[in-house]
Amino acid sequence: MSEKKVDQITLDIIRDSFQAIGEEMFISTARASKSPVIYEVLDFACGLTDAEGELLTQGNGITGFVGLMSSMVKEVIQKFAKDGNLQDGDIIITNDPYKGGGSHLSDVGMVMPVFYKGEIVAYSVNKAHWTEVGGKNPGSWSSDADEVYQEGILFPFIKIFKAGVIDEGLVELIEENVRTPDLSIGDMMAQIAGLKTGQKRMLELCEKFGVETVRFAIDKFLSASAEVSRRNVLAMPEGVYEAEEYVDDDGLSDDPILIKVKVTIKDGRFIVDFTGTSPQVRGPINTPMAALQSGVRTVFLAATDPSQDINDGVFRPIEIIAEEGSILNCKKPASVSICWESMLMAVDVIQKAIAPIVPDKLAAANPTTVGAFNFEVFHPEWKEYNINVAPSLGGWGAGKGHDGQSGQFCAGNGETLNIPAEILESKYGFHVSEYGFNTMMDGAGAGEFRGGAGVKRHYKMRSDGSYFTGSLGRHKFKPWGLSGGQPGSNNNFRVLKADGTVDGDYGKMARYPLKEGDTIVFSTSIGGGYGNPLDRPAEKVALDAKNEFISVDEAEKYYGVVLDPETFEVKGLTPERQSH
Repeated sequence: MSEKKVDQITLDIIRDSFQAIGEEMFISTARASKSPVIYEVLDFACGLTDAEGELLTQGNGITGFVGLMSSMVKEVIQKFAKDGNLQDGDIIITNDPYKGGGSHLSDVGMVMPVFYKGEIVAYSVNKAHWTEVGGKNPGSWSSDADEVYQEGILFPFIKIFKAGVIDEGLVELIEENVRTPDLSIGDMMAQIAGLKTGQKRMLELCEKFGVETVRFAIDKFLSASAEVSRRNVLAMPEGVYEAEEYVDDDGLSDDPILIKVKVTIKDGRFIVDFTGTSPQVRGPINTPMAALQSGVRTVFLAATDPSQDINDGVFRPIEIIAEEGSILNCKKPASVSICWESMLMAVDVIQKAIAPIVPDKLAAANPTTVGAFNFEVFHPEWKEYNINVAPSLGGWGAGKGHDGQSGQFCAGNGETLNIPAEILESKYGFHVSEYGFNTMMDGAGAGEFRGGAGVKRHYKMRSDGSYFTGSLGRHKFKPWGLSGGQPGSNNNFRVLKADGTVDGDYGKMARYPLKEGDTIVFSTSIGGGYGNPLDRPAEKVALDAKNEFISVDEAEKYYGVVLDPETFEVKGLTPERQSH
């Protein structure tokens, strides 16, 4: 089609329509879902791709899925579409980590081809965390699995709907292999509602503007996004930037695991090379290539222009190198239950490598973990077990000109939300006895700009027979500071026993038994600081102490500000600060 036949206003309307479609798909899925991890936390994502699998839009939700929409569709194209084995009304289900599914088995993806007049014009796609997909652990994912077969049912890109007819045998198979079939099947149907929303709106676009016009608009805005992204990379200082960090362990041994990166910025290209990173390990922290792609995309957006519309054109400047069989490009049957521990550290090392050259965009380190947990909880009133699955909040690092944000989810979680205490208590039957900021950690996060506060939660059991599984990375290695800022603090779990004893600290727990009166305590990290703490204005230090983000002793020891312990007024400055 000639460019002269489509005016710019029409192109803009079609582009903005894709954004609206992604949002509507997202809302449809959330409203229809059965599990709090979806309708409260929003642990899912929805999107549309074109007929070649290029991402056109993604509704708000998990940023860790920003590389998985198109990878799932491209696997569907390879397996079905190339041989003409897709029909109108087909829906494919998958959670295969090694063939485009990308993350752990609990994240179930669904793909629906959108046919217009007998031809595929797009794919409607989503991915959501199911509360249960079977496996050895309640809630499915585990911190001590040593092969993928322990982690639940693996759906190998298989049709759950064929020409609009559901495969009842596959549904029955799922129901018989998960602990909460009502939740799992209910969430699957919610995902289907989201897919059909995308299908409906895409067909409306084709009817309104004509399929050729829509295709032309897609090519234009993908190319335009790629050019804007390339210019953003060209604006960055060219060079080679390197960094490394360690993941605490793999859950089965105490050995730290190396993640290293070399970022090359040249000629509008953003080349990320993880050569030299640890080989895949026995424990469940291995990351598949598609998930690594999501992580790289996330930090790339942050370092360039996070306000851009999300589509595959934006990411064309990126090249990723990761050795097959490494912890960041693992092979089957590597366990992947808590793959975020290595995937987020990959994000972290890129951030550490290039933060000094884009100080207005990237900050000091954050908790670098989803901090996810599974509770199998016996509800004292309902007299039945329920499974609570959720991520944890933590403190983000400070950056040039701003303090770190307090109580935020990790980079991979994006715009997910916190489950309110009232819902936790009513649905799961434990008592939320404390929920507040985790502060005053011996100078953690001190800086001219202070690292954000973590979160401390106390969940007290009201019955016997409950079990807890969780993984909090950066239990051993603190979040790093920038430009003279202090490191943050570590994450940890501990158990306050009903008999008064304390068990912990832990970074990982698997099926820890809890009795009535026991309290599980989550303490998440304070983010890294930015700049010399002695440069923080004294009045800000006084306000920090008054608001209990730091103690009066910390104000003097790290910031050089002497405060009245009763009024928090500034009484003087230490000699070190005066001579600074």
